[in-house]
Amino acid sequence: MAGSLDGLLVLDLTSHLSGPYCAMMLADHGAEIIKIERPDKGDDARHMPPFVEGESAPFMIWNRNKQSAALDFKLPEDRACFLAMVDQADILVENFRPGTLDKLGIGWSVLHERNPRLIYGAISGFGQTGPYRNRGGFDLITQGMSGLASTNGPEAGEPHRLPIAISDVAAGMFLAFGILAALEARHRTGRGQYVETSLLEAATSLGVYEAAHYFATGERPPRIGQKHRGSAPYRIFATADSYITLGASQQNFWQRLCGIVGMPELENDRRFRTNADRVANNDVLVDILQERLRTRPAAHWLAELERAGIPCGPVLNYDEVLTDPQILARDMVVETEHPATGRFRTLGVPLKLSDTPGSVRGPAPRLGEHTASVRARFRSR
Repeated sequence: MAGSLDGLLVLDLTSHLSGPYCAMMLADHGAEIIKIERPDKGDDARHMPPFVEGESAPFMIWNRNKQSAALDFKLPEDRACFLAMVDQADILVENFRPGTLDKLGIGWSVLHERNPRLIYGAISGFGQTGPYRNRGGFDLITQGMSGLASTNGPEAGEPHRLPIAISDVAAGMFLAFGILAALEARHRTGRGQYVETSLLEAATSLGVYEAAHYFATGERPPRIGQKHRGSAPYRIFATADSYITLGASQQNFWQRLCGIVGMPELENDRRFRTNADRVANNDVLVDILQERLRTRPAAHWLAELERAGIPCGPVLNYDEVLTDPQILARDMVVETEHPATGRFRTLGVPLKLSDTPGSVRGPAPRLGEHTASVRARFRSR
C-alpha cells in the first residue's frame, strides 16, 4: 500500500541526527529520499558506535528507507547531476551552518529560481537570523541554552542533560511538520517556500510549563526534581522491589488513591484537598505516599491502581521496553534486511494512518550505494 507521501522526491543533504530524522519521517510515509553524501566519509553519523558488522547501529535507525548518492559539489559533473535532481525534486532538507550552501552557489535563492515549486527545509543550531546565527550548535549546547538542562535533575546539585537528543529529535519533527504545512500551501499557490527551524527554538518550545511559570510570576522556575509544577501526586515512586509511575492529581483519582494506600483521612486533609493544595505541599505528600508505597511490591500497587483506573505504570529499562507486549503489538519494533548485517531490528513508525500507513520498507543505504543509478537517472533529464 502506497504511503501518504508517495510520489514526492526529497533530497536529503543532512548529517548527524536532526535533519536525517526529519527526512526519515518523510521516508517512512512514502516519500522517495535520495541522501546526498560526501564521497570521502559520508554522513558523520556513519562513524557513531555501536557497530554491527562495521555498520553504525544509530545511523541505520534514522536513515532507513533512503538511497545514498555520493556527490562532490566541486566536480562539474556531480554539480550538474545535483541541479538536475533539484529540477525534479519536491523537497530539499539541509542542516549546514547558515550560508554554507549559499557560498557554494546552491542556496535557497538559486534553487528557488531553478525550481519555484521546491520546498527548502533547513535546520541549524540557532536559526538563520539573530546574533548567534553563525554559531555551531549541538544537542548538548542547546539543551543548556534553552533552559532544559537548568530544570532537569535533582533539586540540589548540578544541571543535567537529558540523555536523549531531545533538541535534535524535536527540531527534526518540527521541520517535518513545517515541510508538510508548506506542501499544503503549495497545493493552493503552486509555489514552494523556505522552511527553517533550529535546535535552540525546538528545545525552548518544549519548556511550556517553565515559560508559563516565568510569564506568570516573573521568577526563575526552580529545579524541582521528580515533582511536577502543576500536578500532584505526579512522579516516580519507589516500591518494595522497584519503581512505578503514578499520576493521581485529578480529584477523582486522588480520592481513589487515598483508599488504595489505606489512608482515607488524606482526602480531607486541608493540605491536600485540591490539586493546588497538593502542589503547594508536594514534599510532605510525597513523603507520606512514599513511606506507604515502599511496603508492597510494584505488582501489587500496579494491579490496585489499574483496577481503580488511576494512570500508572512500571519504570522499564530499554531491554524491557523493546520486548514489551504493547510496544510489539503496536509494531514499534520491526525487522529489515541489511546487506552487511543481515536481519536488523529497528524502531517502527509511531504515527498510524488508517488508509496510507507508514512503513519501514528498506534498510539504511551503504555510502554511495545508489550513486550510479542516480547519475544515470538524472543524466537523462
